[in-house]
Amino acid sequence: MTDEYDFIVIGAGPVGENVAQYATEHSGLTAVLVESELLGGECSYYACMPSKALLRPIEIASDTKHLDGVTDAGVDLDGLLKRRDYWVSNYDDSGQVKWAEGAGLAVVRGSGRLTGERTVRVGDRTLSARRAVVVATGSTPVVPPEYADVAAWGSRDATGVQEVPERLVIVGGGVVACEAATWMAALGSRVTMLVRGDRLLANQESFASEVVLAALQDAGVDVRLGAKVTGCARSDARDTGLGRVHGGVVTVTLGDDTVEADEILLAVGRRPRLAELGLDERGLGTDPAKWPDWLVAVGDASGEAPLTHWGKYRARVIGERLAGGPAKEPDDVPVPQVVFTDPQVAQVGPLTSALPDAEVVRVPFNAAGGSALLRDDVTGWAQLAVDRSTRTVQAATFVGPQAGELLHAATIAIVGRVPVATLRHAVPSYPTASELWLRLLEELPREMRELAG
Repeated sequence: MTDEYDFIVIGAGPVGENVAQYATEHSGLTAVLVESELLGGECSYYACMPSKALLRPIEIASDTKHLDGVTDAGVDLDGLLKRRDYWVSNYDDSGQVKWAEGAGLAVVRGSGRLTGERTVRVGDRTLSARRAVVVATGSTPVVPPEYADVAAWGSRDATGVQEVPERLVIVGGGVVACEAATWMAALGSRVTMLVRGDRLLANQESFASEVVLAALQDAGVDVRLGAKVTGCARSDARDTGLGRVHGGVVTVTLGDDTVEADEILLAVGRRPRLAELGLDERGLGTDPAKWPDWLVAVGDASGEAPLTHWGKYRARVIGERLAGGPAKEPDDVPVPQVVFTDPQVAQVGPLTSALPDAEVVRVPFNAAGGSALLRDDVTGWAQLAVDRSTRTVQAATFVGPQAGELLHAATIAIVGRVPVATLRHAVPSYPTASELWLRLLEELPREMRELAG
């Protein structure tokens, strides 16, 4: 078996798989994937796929409570967890290994550590790269010191839930925290969210935060904004397994107040997973911008937006570049994101606070017949930000049922720099939620709906 390849890719999640595929297909070059856990990575087994496998049936059940003419549906816990297990292949990566080998990629199990220029040690093997080593190791959750001794749940436990705690404290107010609060409340936990900031989803438009806050509160979630945790303690803290309650009662101290729970979930952020690579020993440091040309970071490990779809996009671009393909991509490609709360939040482009000169228009999510039909009591908003000089879309946010399905049209409009005067002639089908585009364009000043001179 050869231990020399054109590319060594450390990390075989979706990002690592994509960069290896794009660097080798049709190029005659070779690559090896080095993975210490499951091929397919965090997204496939512990993040995107299991969380959405849980959330979709919960969303459907919720829909029935907001539509006349149907009987309210409930959540079947055993059936829901079985569905989750199906979508994570029962934590078996043999299908991913088969795909990799079918794509001509070698697979080496173990932790990769740099031992020199273009060389990586994996157990008792030394791999060498003729061209480049790619770091696609993803990210790891942040655990603040006050929680170090309580065996807190991480996002893996939340998506891999086996035992539903009667009382659950979630520390954080971002995407993971809000989505987990949605499904854990639906599974029967009494959820308390401790949010340090003054609103949920601080990286979204403020109106989106307000809608999600109201929805979580309506679902019975106790959301405490401006919470300052000063201590955390637990009896019999121990790792009892993925998604199982990790010990006795948890007591969280907030100044003079305390909150008790049967489990605590930390969702306070993630950082690039670089500590195990031996970077400092090699004098390389942890800033990918300062690495030599033969060492490349992609995905969460690069410090860019920690989103699977963004990492895969960057992997495709970088993979083609490594193979000698086109080195140029469009400038200012926006990062789209969907938050799968109920209702969903879908956003692409900068926040309007960063676009002071944009023309911003907003309409209620039920402003079109198709979107109003989704539920009998639709709440939410649709918003566009348009550049006044070029008259092209700069950003969009949709908050409402199935809002994520509206987002890609906005992404295409931004990347393609399509003038709103042209967008007016993209006819939305009636009655669909896409008619919100027409409502938004009609809100723009008449002169902006004409082609720029």
